[in-house]
Amino acid sequence: MGLHMQKHPPSRGFNRAAILQLLRRKKFLSRSELAQWSGLSQASVSRITKELLDEGLVVEHGLGRSTGGRPSIHLQLNENRYRAIGIDLHDWQTRLSVSALNGRILETRLFRTADDPYKTLSSIAKHTENYQREHPECEIVGIGVGARGFVNAQTGVVERGSDPAWQQIPLGQYLRDRLDVPVYVDNVVRAAAFAEYHHGDLAIQGSHCLVFVYVDEGIGVGVMLDGTPYYGPSMAAGEFGQMVIAETNGRTRHDRSGCLEMLASNKAILRRYRGANGNRRGGTSGDVTANVRQVCHEAIRGDAAAIQALTESCRYLGIGLSNIVWGLDPDVIVVDGAITEAWSLVKPIIEREFADGAEFLNFRNLQLRPSSLSGEAAIIGVAALPFDRLFRTGEFSALLSTESAAHR
Repeated sequence: MGLHMQKHPPSRGFNRAAILQLLRRKKFLSRSELAQWSGLSQASVSRITKELLDEGLVVEHGLGRSTGGRPSIHLQLNENRYRAIGIDLHDWQTRLSVSALNGRILETRLFRTADDPYKTLSSIAKHTENYQREHPECEIVGIGVGARGFVNAQTGVVERGSDPAWQQIPLGQYLRDRLDVPVYVDNVVRAAAFAEYHHGDLAIQGSHCLVFVYVDEGIGVGVMLDGTPYYGPSMAAGEFGQMVIAETNGRTRHDRSGCLEMLASNKAILRRYRGANGNRRGGTSGDVTANVRQVCHEAIRGDAAAIQALTESCRYLGIGLSNIVWGLDPDVIVVDGAITEAWSLVKPIIEREFADGAEFLNFRNLQLRPSSLSGEAAIIGVAALPFDRLFRTGEFSALLSTESAAHR
């Protein structure tokens, strides 16, 4: 089943992209509603939707409400024909998920991340090949991979991963050569920020500056400017986890003891919790995220040691986020990670570090909220990478390109 290669004038591509983006955001819309939301004429919408139906990008789905006349037919993005595979590379576990065009995760497979990066890449390739054999009716349009650390989205190289073994790993080239499909590589937190903006709560879609903060074993930050991830000239933007917010001794200039990551990450929370309990308690497994989730639940139940650990860690997080607000003036800060399970406790602690004068509009107008994607932002974001150029340009042929997804 081949992909359609027809070209459209730039204005047609822009209009097609607008229709696709509306269907991604609103899920179900009639042709008249598409015309209303897009500002396009009914004739233009009818022509474009016919093209999209013919290409298999859009399908008709049920009838809308009748306003006295004939009920309108709803349209939606096609979930069944075109698929993308998203890979979330974690230090101890790799997640492979299959995504539909609308961003819905259809299937997930988990496997251990090997100590050798190339063994992990080989496992990714094998799982992908297995899925292709099991689902010959689906068109795999590409693979999106999210890695932690310094990731060059243009070259597809993990230059410096969170695991010391992941240094200068040509991830994109390896998988392209092995699987012969387009591969898109990015920092996993940038991909998660992209998902939050385009697939998250409608109230934040359209924000000028969205800052996504992922509190994990480290702290990652992704910045979205008018719907586009900000990379920086060295592909290193967003490393606010290295921001020093407490006085430190020593000559080290990376992972300083007073940097945000060392003071407010999941590891810092567990360290404080165990210290408050004389190292007698603090999680029953090696899964840091699961252990922090347990601390959050204990804090909600009133456990003094858990509350103390969260309070101190989130105070530092609030200081760090305050610095980001002073520097970037975002509309929205979205926090993701296990700490959001105690959001009723966490949010006030963070906000106590924010400027509170009425004249500080950058803080007064700021939305601080937990992720709306239930811990799925990272995988939704990486699985969306192969579809990104389609939604930006409206050109379905863009899905065939093996270019990096960096040029959003």
